[in-house]
Amino acid sequence: MRLFVRGLLVVVIALITSMWVYGLFFASKQVVNKFEDTQWAVRAQARCLIAEQQRIELADYRLVDNLGSDAIAQRASLVDKATDTIESFVEEFRKSLPSDPKGIAIVTLWLDDYEIYIADRRSFADDLRNGINLQFSETPIKGLPISEKISTFAADNRMSNCKPPLDLSI
Repeated sequence: MRLFVRGLLVVVIALITSMWVYGLFFASKQVVNKFEDTQWAVRAQARCLIAEQQRIELADYRLVDNLGSDAIAQRASLVDKATDTIESFVEEFRKSLPSDPKGIAIVTLWLDDYEIYIADRRSFADDLRNGINLQFSETPIKGLPISEKISTFAADNRMSNCKPPLDLSI
């Protein structure tokens, strides 16, 4: 029995060692979400900062108790205006994609994800206009909110300003 346990332990250690050797020396180091056109990413980062600043200007810090009976409709209008800032840069990015083939392919997919996120925000605003005041929810992709996927792509390409805003999450 002891010989079997020792043999099993040796095999497990050999497998773990093999995994680490492969991971450290032979596995691809290329990031799946990364594209080559870094100048496009720099321009995108700057454009997303403008959208972020536009959303900050829309911030409404009034107390809910002081808003009156049309507070939900006012909130829907603010959500639409904030979503417009996102939709604007998505449309701009579609007209001017990165120069490398991988960048074109994956940025297009990222923008497609953003379109879903925008639709989620528009649906939320419509619900508010219809008097339904529930928490904002996003389309899940593989069990995670779509904003997680969008944020990961933005972070992998050093475009932190292009992450989806947290304005509806709180």
